[in-house]
Amino acid sequence: IKLLCDTVVDHVRELTGYDRVMVYRFHEDEHGEVVAESRRDDLEPYLGLHYPATDIPQASRFLFKQNRVRMIVDCNATPVRVIQDERLMQPLCLVGSTLRAPHDCHAQYMANMGSIASLALAVVINSSGDDGGGGGGGGGINRNAMKLWGLVVCHHTSPRSIPFPLRYACEFLMQAFGLQLNMELQLAAQLSEKHILRTQTLLCDMLLRESPTGIVTQSPSIMDLVKCDGAGLYYQGKYWPVGVSPTEAQIKDIVEWLLACHGDSTGLSTDSLADAGYPGAAALGDAVCGMAVAYITTRDFLFWFRSHTAKEIK
Repeated sequence: IKLLCDTVVDHVRELTGYDRVMVYRFHEDEHGEVVAESRRDDLEPYLGLHYPATDIPQASRFLFKQNRVRMIVDCNATPVRVIQDERLMQPLCLVGSTLRAPHDCHAQYMANMGSIASLALAVVINSSGDDGGGGGGGGGINRNAMKLWGLVVCHHTSPRSIPFPLRYACEFLMQAFGLQLNMELQLAAQLSEKHILRTQTLLCDMLLRESPTGIVTQSPSIMDLVKCDGAGLYYQGKYWPVGVSPTEAQIKDIVEWLLACHGDSTGLSTDSLADAGYPGAAALGDAVCGMAVAYITTRDFLFWFRSHTAKEIK
């Protein structure tokens, strides 16, 4: 996928001549990350930067699924008021128009980044993961089954306009990119599922043949099942941690909280222990923020931990 994204930004920049071209990917929590970039050598790199979900609101994301190419020629240009015929019953809708002026706050946002012109291309994939949604033969495309995976965003430090045939070529390139990306994502998901099932089998083997602590102390461990920074086994009042994990005193406090507040559950998953109402979350610091726990019995638990995201991203 990384190679695919790198190839796309190089080709789009060569095709359009913009100073900077980026692949901007949306994560599950809807924040964005620049995962590929081709730029002029004297420009500051944005590769690896993360941006909050509020940078591209839901309304804008919905519009990108309807109108997949958005060009701003000059963010400093004075908007021209559209005067419509008085005989029209409904106001003129410019949602699908390239001539639609950017919102004031977006124009200021571009100016703050040193960008005068931009071109944004929607990267759309099949949200259900079925083969049928990304096609384009037969009947029309069901846009409700499509997911906005990200954007290819082009920036230029001076006013720039590209003609319709070139924009159409870019849109066609995004369709091909989306289809290939969809296949790569499906393949990655299948490989991940096979890896998890294989690891799961090995861990079950350890549980049957050896003491339960083997799933923490040996390789593979329970950390190989879930993307995490640490994990732990709390079994018969004893604690076996691995990776970035709470201390024994802290885990016992978490266990008491689980028994008191979530005793009737079979598991718990949270992005933030503080948001979940755990009173000792502040004492854990940024090292342990998110947690998933599976109940083995009413007193024995498997834990997975994730560090605070702010520690890891730029």
